[in-house]
Amino acid sequence: MNLAAGRIAGWAVRAALLTLALLSAYPPNRLTAQSDPRLQAAVQLAQAGRLDSARAVVRRLLAALSPADSAYPEALYTSAILAADAATAATNLQRVVVEFGRSPWADDALLRLTQLYFAQGDHAATVQAAERMRRDYPDSPLKPRADFWGARAYFDLKDEAHGCELVREALDRVGEDVELKNQLTFYAARCGAPPPVTAAGPDGVTTPAPGDTQHAGGATPTAYAVQVLAVKSAAQVDEMLTRLKVMGFDAHVVRDTSGLFKVRVGRYATRGDAQQAQARLKTKLGGQPFLVEEP
Repeated sequence: MNLAAGRIAGWAVRAALLTLALLSAYPPNRLTAQSDPRLQAAVQLAQAGRLDSARAVVRRLLAALSPADSAYPEALYTSAILAADAATAATNLQRVVVEFGRSPWADDALLRLTQLYFAQGDHAATVQAAERMRRDYPDSPLKPRADFWGARAYFDLKDEAHGCELVREALDRVGEDVELKNQLTFYAARCGAPPPVTAAGPDGVTTPAPGDTQHAGGATPTAYAVQVLAVKSAAQVDEMLTRLKVMGFDAHVVRDTSGLFKVRVGRYATRGDAQQAQARLKTKLGGQPFLVEEP
């Protein structure tokens, strides 16, 4: 795969994640609670794999609406999530934040910007978006997830102090989001803060005790994921990401030196949590999902 093709394939993976983000809005009822029926129809088209039709619906709606209409920022946000390229997605998300900062969709847009910037490897922009969420929308239910991406960017920038600050804030507000809680607990171990022990969440996964995540001698702990696919085709990756998102799994893609795209689910602090996810994936997806360790 040449450099240009690699870049196109890389964006294909990221575009799939962005396109499907509406399927996993936080909190779970956020989309249906405030969505315009016309945009719900567009989202349903996207869920069915008819992305071109979904984008056309949103384009026509944006052309017909006045920017003063309360549905306009939601349509702009939806257009960003369904965008076929990173530049369009970022531009429309930024417009929601800057031009419609008081709309119900501004904090959603900021969260998606943190995810987009992190996927692009722009750590400075990631922390800027996360800090803006922290400053402008401190009570948003989406803030813990933006904190998570901001913390990861800070860690990649070797700024442990600010990264740990965001991790602790997110843990204080994470609520019943078990997947996010496990991810934050993993990073909390590197901050020297004992992760909390909680009751099992809705899917039966519990947040581990400190001894489960900290290696002997204070070494950086290992995270566990479940690998479900390893291919060279971006189209196959997109299809698998779609299936996983629809089934409610948080998936990510790792590309190795041979050019393989490896689709993995979760970033679990303990092997036991990963094994529970593996069992659920085996039941819902079939195949032979297996555990892998990630640094």
